[in-house]
Amino acid sequence: MLVDSHCHLDRLKLDQFDGGLDAVLALARDRGVHKFLCVGISLDNVERVVELAAAYSDVVCSVGVHPLDVESGLAEVDTLLALARKPGVVALGETGLDFYYSTDTKEIQRRSFTAHLQAAGQAGLPVIVHSRDAREETIDLIRAHGNPEHAGVLHCFTESWEMARAALDLNYYISLSGIVTFKNAAALRDVARRIPLDRLLVETDSPYLAPVPYRGKSNIPAYVREVAEFVADLRGLPFERLAEATTENFFRLFPRAI
Repeated sequence: MLVDSHCHLDRLKLDQFDGGLDAVLALARDRGVHKFLCVGISLDNVERVVELAAAYSDVVCSVGVHPLDVESGLAEVDTLLALARKPGVVALGETGLDFYYSTDTKEIQRRSFTAHLQAAGQAGLPVIVHSRDAREETIDLIRAHGNPEHAGVLHCFTESWEMARAALDLNYYISLSGIVTFKNAAALRDVARRIPLDRLLVETDSPYLAPVPYRGKSNIPAYVREVAEFVADLRGLPFERLAEATTENFFRLFPRAI
């Protein structure tokens, strides 16, 4: 059994699939993927991800505001706590900091991330964290405002081992996407070998970042198998062991998903 621990089902390009989303999920199930975490990115798509979680028994969701969406609507703690009570919600996020694409919104990103961390602590939920070009600040804010009892995950991880180790020390998990299969990802592969097996997740981040051999194409949840197979080979593990471990880790981190 595999889990796609981070996908955007509401953003998939479905015109190439007869049967739409039903067909996409069926293909993933045929390849051993039996749970999907559909991740929210803004206040505008909350209802859609909640609808998808209600429509499919193997889909759960998160709600939150992506750091590149903060200008479309800033979620305060009370708003996030209300959203966290919606059915099917297992986490807050994705949230975090992205100073690569946007430096003009640094302060509002910090406010948003802090609100998510505080709300998650009050709600007893994990946090899904996006971080790019903001290593130290991401860790500093987690350390200052996060709840280590519930912690969260640094998703689609592409940063240094030093950042990974700092996150692990704060009880966070690390999730690897198709980027780990890219030819120019040697440094990330070194990190992938070093992450403790009991803190590792795999994801697609679909429809983005399709793994080799599908790089450049639209990504789908079925391709989490390519990610898992690659990481298993990288670590010298049987695929079945990697799949078992990452699935166990997912349900430990997201107990509401059970």
